[in-house]
Parts: sequence; structure tokens; C-alpha cells
Amino acid sequence: MIKVTLYLIFLVMTTMIHGYDRLTGESFASRSEVIGQNGMVATSHPLATQIGLDILKNGGNAIDAAIAANIALGLMEPTGNGIGGDLFAIVWSAKDKKLYGLNASGPAPQDISIDYIKSKGLKKIPSFGPLPVSVPGAVDGWIKLHERFGNIDFENLFEPTIKYAQEGFPVTETIAYYFERSKSRYLDFPNFKETWMQSGDTPKKGEIFKNIDLAKTLEEISKTKRKSFYEGRLAKEISRFIKDQGGFLSFEDMSNYQSEWVEPVSSNYRGYDVWELPPNGQGIAALQILNILEGFDLKAMGLNSAEYVHHFVEAKKIAFADRAKYYADPKFNNINIEYLISKEYAELRRREINASKASQTDSAGVLKNGDTIYLTTADKDGNMVSLIQSNYRGMGSGMIPNNLGFMLQDRAELFSLNPDHANSLMGGKRPFHTIIPAFVTKDGEPFLSFGVMGGATQPQAHAQIIINLVDFEMNLQEAGDAPRIVHSGSSQPTDEQMLDGGYISLESGFKDTVIDELKKMGHIIKYDKGVFGGYQAIMKINNVYFGASESRKDGQASGY
Repeated sequence: MIKVTLYLIFLVMTTMIHGYDRLTGESFASRSEVIGQNGMVATSHPLATQIGLDILKNGGNAIDAAIAANIALGLMEPTGNGIGGDLFAIVWSAKDKKLYGLNASGPAPQDISIDYIKSKGLKKIPSFGPLPVSVPGAVDGWIKLHERFGNIDFENLFEPTIKYAQEGFPVTETIAYYFERSKSRYLDFPNFKETWMQSGDTPKKGEIFKNIDLAKTLEEISKTKRKSFYEGRLAKEISRFIKDQGGFLSFEDMSNYQSEWVEPVSSNYRGYDVWELPPNGQGIAALQILNILEGFDLKAMGLNSAEYVHHFVEAKKIAFADRAKYYADPKFNNINIEYLISKEYAELRRREINASKASQTDSAGVLKNGDTIYLTTADKDGNMVSLIQSNYRGMGSGMIPNNLGFMLQDRAELFSLNPDHANSLMGGKRPFHTIIPAFVTKDGEPFLSFGVMGGATQPQAHAQIIINLVDFEMNLQEAGDAPRIVHSGSSQPTDEQMLDGGYISLESGFKDTVIDELKKMGHIIKYDKGVFGGYQAIMKINNVYFGASESRKDGQASGY
């Protein structure tokens, strides 16, 4: 009897020690989904989420809420975005029952050239300073979105952020971390200390931070729309500053800029239509990965298995080889997007995957004919917005125009200096872009608005989110919390071939036996902290919204 009792005590204790952490769902989920009926906002900062919700509650629609939240993130998360950067968005219009795409990415200055860069002895466009600065497109993106879909006054969208900029807000943990990392990089650039080191150091977690200069800039934009930022005082100040620093961005580059409405493109994955924007972004890489993997039984392979990881990485390598060669500004290149994302092409490339051996070199296929923020919103009428915005390389170029309170992006770094490359540097041409919003429809109705920030991680994570939802039948929060696979070192937008097979970063949750199997296949396994991205999503089922926010960031999904 004593032995039986001791055994039962041991069994209970073992169960407690190794017990299931959650009452429902997958053990790796950080929390349950957020559920609401009248509206939902998911952003990477709780205060931005609350601003978006307030806009919805006060008569604004999903588009108004998305713009207002994005404005707030430029103040509260300047380590990833701001009015010096670019923007892409996919909007589901409940009235029209269709998707609209907006490309608000800016081109290189008209007068910059490959010859000039090479004359300076440079083998690539610098990461920082005045030379990688391209026209900032986000502000015009807000204007275009509001003019077409907005429901309340444009000025109202700026008021909450202007107040926070004037009175201050508490800095969150992740943003404080990125501020600390950015300090050494930008310390010696003009106006950095004055803007983000007002207390003598970059803001710490919980510190109240103000940006009076940005408040004034936002107020001017709110009253004049594009007139001052692109055609007036602010444009003149921006271009004058860049010219003084030795760059090329001119007043004419600013005044001539217009963001562009584009048609989203899609591919069906096991009954779900997954939508991305066409190049100059990298969104169609996610569609290519999904098309290739659709030919395999991923569910049978098993989540986090070596077999699944291997097939995913090999599909990614193929898609990224095409990304490196073909993805560029379509105004300057004839890109056969329809064929790239076709099932026919996927079948041809799928045959290249060796089921038990990692590829060391991947080339692009032959075609026929030639740090970031993400947010999503939804309203009571059924409108939904998938929006992503970024400066690139975290805070951007280091170029902070005098007394304006923001940093300009450095997207032009992504151009190639090879004049024969599709993504070659040219004045007036938009660079290859990493930031991509995504959307999913089911039987012609909106199903999912989502995105994952994080450079080359994004199309890989887009594909994994869909696979987690569809193949592994996770809920919306679990799909983002599941351990991620990120392959790095593959073909870049300035090259056309991967030389060494790259390496895989795996989050905690993958067994040592799986890692050993992958190594036997020829994969190199490393761990790059911070490459796994940041996810937000809203799903619509039976007129109810389900929200999810990234557990790796400070974000929040909230509805009502």
C-alpha cells in the first residue's frame, strides 16, 4: 500500500513538473486570441493599438484607424518606422467587396547614378549617410488611403500622437533595447542626440519621452496634407539638409512623388487565396514558397520535424534565387509575375528539391517572356487593412533634417551597382523592397489580414503562418507563436546566386535530434537572435474578429 501511495505521489509530481502549461491549445502559445465583434486593431505597440481603437469608436473606419496607428508608431517606435520611410497596404473594401493595393515606396533621387557611386571608390551603396536616402513615401500613402477610403477628418488622425509627442509617453522594453543598440551607430550623425538623447542617453524602459519637433512636423502635415511635406517648407528643409550632407535628394524629387495604386496578386493554397503586392516588393516570394510546398504532405511530415524544415528551406532557397534575379521596379523591367506564381512553374521548381540533401547553390528559374512595423485593423462594416511601414535597417540612414524630429530611410542601399541587374541603381527608380503586407480570402470573402516584420524573414514567415493555420490547424495566436524557421545567407537582391547554401536559424522548440538530422542533410545551423520577425493578424469568421499579436515584441491586439 505504501509503495502504491508513493508511486501515485511520484506520478502526480511528475505530471505537475512536466504538465501542460495552457488550459487550451498548443503549449507554445503565449496567450489566447483576442475576440471582438465591432472592430479590431493589432499593432506592435499597445498605445498605438488604443489610438486605433479610439478612432474606430469615434466614427472612424479601419482605414482611419490604420493611418492613426501608423502615425503613432512613428513616434513611439522610431527604431523601425516613421515619416521618413515607405509604406505598403492592402485594403479590403466592404462596400466594393474587393482588395486594393497601395505602393507608397519612393524612388532614388533623379540625379544619382552608378557611375557616381563607383567614382567614390565604393563597391556598394553605403548603408548609412546621405547616399542611400530615397524619397519617403509614407506620408503620401496616408493621404492616398484617406482620400479614397477615409471617414473622418484627416487632422483628427494626428491629434492623439501630437499630444503624446508634446506631453510624453513611456518607452516600452523592446524599443528601449533597440534604442540602446542604435546609439553607437547614429551617435555622431547630426541631430541624433538632440532628437533621441535629450536626457543625455537614449530613452530607457519606462522613461517618459517627448519629441516636440516631431509634434510640430505632424501638425504641419495634418493641416497641409502633402503640400508642405512634398511641395513646400518641409520638402525644402529635407532636400536642403540632404544636399548639405552630400546627398542627392532634391526638392523636385519630393514634389514629383506620387504613391501608386496597384493590383494585389494571389495564389491559392489548399483552398485559400493568399494575396500579396507585386514587385518592387518581395511578397510574391511567399506565394512561390507556398506553391512549391503545396505538392508535399506537410501535415504528415509533422510540425518542427527535420523533414518539414528541410523541405521548407529548400523551397525558400528556390524562391529567393528568383527574388534576387527578377524582383525589381516593374516600371523599369518586364517581370512575368503571373508565371512566377503559377502552379506550372512551381511544379518545375519542386522537382529540384532533393528530399534528403541540402542544396548548396540555387539559380533562378528561366521565365517565359522575359526592421519595420506591421499593423492591421478591421471595423464594424467589414473593412480591413493590412499595412506595413519601415525606414530600413532599424531607424534608417542617420539623416535627421534640422528641427523636424524624424530620420530619413536608407532604402536605396538595396540597389545593385551592376547596370545589367534588374534592380540596378537608376535615378527615379524604386529599389527592391523587403516590406510586405498580406491578406487571405476564402471563397471571395475576407478571411485574414496579417503581416510579419523583419527584412528577408517576411516571406518565409508569411508562408509559415499560412502553413501553421492550414496544414497544422493552429489558431491565429498559435500560428504566430509557433517556433519559426529562418534561412539566411541566400541570394540577395544585388546578386543572382547563392554560393554556400546559407544557414538556418531555429527558435527554441526544435529538438536536438531534429537539428542533428538537418546537419546530416548538409544544413548549417546557427542561431541569430532577433531575426524571427514580428507578427500581427486579424481573422474574420462569421462576422466575428479574432486578433493576434506578436509575443516577441511589445505589441497588442485589442477589439470591442
